[in-house]
Amino acid sequence: MSDRALDIGIYLFHNALIGFNLFGWAWRRTRVANLVTLLLTGASWTVLGLWYGLGYCPITDWHWQVKTRLGQTDLPHSYIKYLIDTPTGLDMPPLWADVLACVAFGMALALSIALNVRDWRRGRSVPN
Repeated sequence: MSDRALDIGIYLFHNALIGFNLFGWAWRRTRVANLVTLLLTGASWTVLGLWYGLGYCPITDWHWQVKTRLGQTDLPHSYIKYLIDTPTGLDMPPLWADVLACVAFGMALALSIALNVRDWRRGRSVPN
C-alpha cells in the first residue's frame, strides 16, 4: 500500500474513531463499544503517556510517521490542533487544543458511563 493511501486511510479511521468517541454514547446499541473505545483512548493518553508523553496516541504517531515519509514536516504534537489548524489556517495554541480534547473527552466519558450504568440498571445493557 502506498504512503498516500495510508495517509488517507489513517486520516479517515482516526476521524471516525474521534467521532465515535464523542458521540457513540448517543445510541443504545453502541454505548458499550463507545465506553470501551473511550477507556482505551484514556489508557493510551495516560498509561502509554507514562513512556511516550501525556496524551500519547499511537494512531497519531503512526500517521505522523507516514506524513513524514510523504515529506510533511513541522507536524503538531496534537492531532486535534492539526484538525483545527489545517482546514482553517489558524494556529491554535497547543494548550487550547489539549484543553479542548480533554474537555470533550471528559464530557463524552461522563455521558457514556452514566448511560451505560442506566442501561445496566434497567437490564438493557445488551441491545435486542
